[in-house]
Amino acid sequence: MDHIDYAYTFGMGDSAVDERLRTTETGVLSLADGDDSYAVPLAHYYDGERLYFRLGVTEGSTKDEFLSATGTATYVLHGTTPTDDPRGIDSWSVLVTGQLAELPESEHERFDTAEINRAFSPIRVFDEDVEEMEIVIVELEIDSITGRRTGEA
Repeated sequence: MDHIDYAYTFGMGDSAVDERLRTTETGVLSLADGDDSYAVPLAHYYDGERLYFRLGVTEGSTKDEFLSATGTATYVLHGTTPTDDPRGIDSWSVLVTGQLAELPESEHERFDTAEINRAFSPIRVFDEDVEEMEIVIVELEIDSITGRRTGEA
């Protein structure tokens, strides 16, 4: 492995992490059930303190089962930018860990239909019947946030 190129990474400051959470629209939510994992690409809404997801869930689906079983979830955002160096790119990632909780009834008015459509991109529907899908908003109750980037220290 003498000829492998390496890119050193550095921690991102709180303001840079906050900016990425506010301006990056999508990421991947990773769920777990024992030794099995399930990852869902989706959009998020971050208000500066709390991280929310809008999910379409069908009863008995894989997503529904993993949502119920997951103790600690991880949400990953990442991106790259080309550099002047023909071999290089600048890259960054943000990992947010915590427990998922469906939004309590007392907070449902915060996300009326207009606010949901403003805060979240359109929900992606795959093989589900829209009539059988339940739309839920969940919060990732943040335990930790870690941001890393390449480039100069």
